[in-house]
Amino acid sequence: MPDYLKTYVRRVDRFNRRLGRIVMYLVFVLMGVLLYSSISKVFFLPANWTLEMAEFIMIAYFLLGGPYSMQLDSHVRMDLIYGRWSPRTKAIVDCFTIFLLLAYLGFMLYGGISSTMYALEYGETSYSSWSPYMAPIKIAMTLGIFLMILQSISILIKDVAIWRGEPIDDV
Repeated sequence: MPDYLKTYVRRVDRFNRRLGRIVMYLVFVLMGVLLYSSISKVFFLPANWTLEMAEFIMIAYFLLGGPYSMQLDSHVRMDLIYGRWSPRTKAIVDCFTIFLLLAYLGFMLYGGISSTMYALEYGETSYSSWSPYMAPIKIAMTLGIFLMILQSISILIKDVAIWRGEPIDDV
C-alpha cells in the first residue's frame, strides 16, 4: 500500500481513537443529568431542561463515539456465517458492503449539513418549554457523521490491504 494511504489510516484512526476515549466519558455526564432530574423531581421543582439535555448528550455520545466503535469492530453485526470466514474473506465482503454504508452516510451528511445551516441561519430552537438552540447538537451530529465517513474510508483501505495480503499495522 502507498505511504499516503497508510498515513491517512493512521491519522484518522488516531484522531477517532482519542476523540472516542474522550467522548465515552459523556456517559457519566448523562448519568449526572439524569440523577439531577430524578432528585429535582422528588425534592425540588422539576427541572424542565434535564430530559432534553440527556437526549442531546446521548446523541453526541452515539454519533461522536461511532467512529471509535467502528474502529474497534465492536458495532452490531449479523454474525451467522461472517464469524466463520477467514480474515481475507471478511475483508473482501467488507470491501463491497462498505460502499452501501458510505452511500447511506453521504445522504446523512447532506441532510446534516442542510439542517445545521438552517439552524445557524435562522437561530432554530427546540419546541420544548426549555427551547434550547439546536445548532450545537446539529454541529456535533454533522461532525460525527463526517468522522464516520473518514473512518469508513480508513476501514476500506485496511480491508483492501488485507485482501492484497499487505495488512496495515494498527497504531
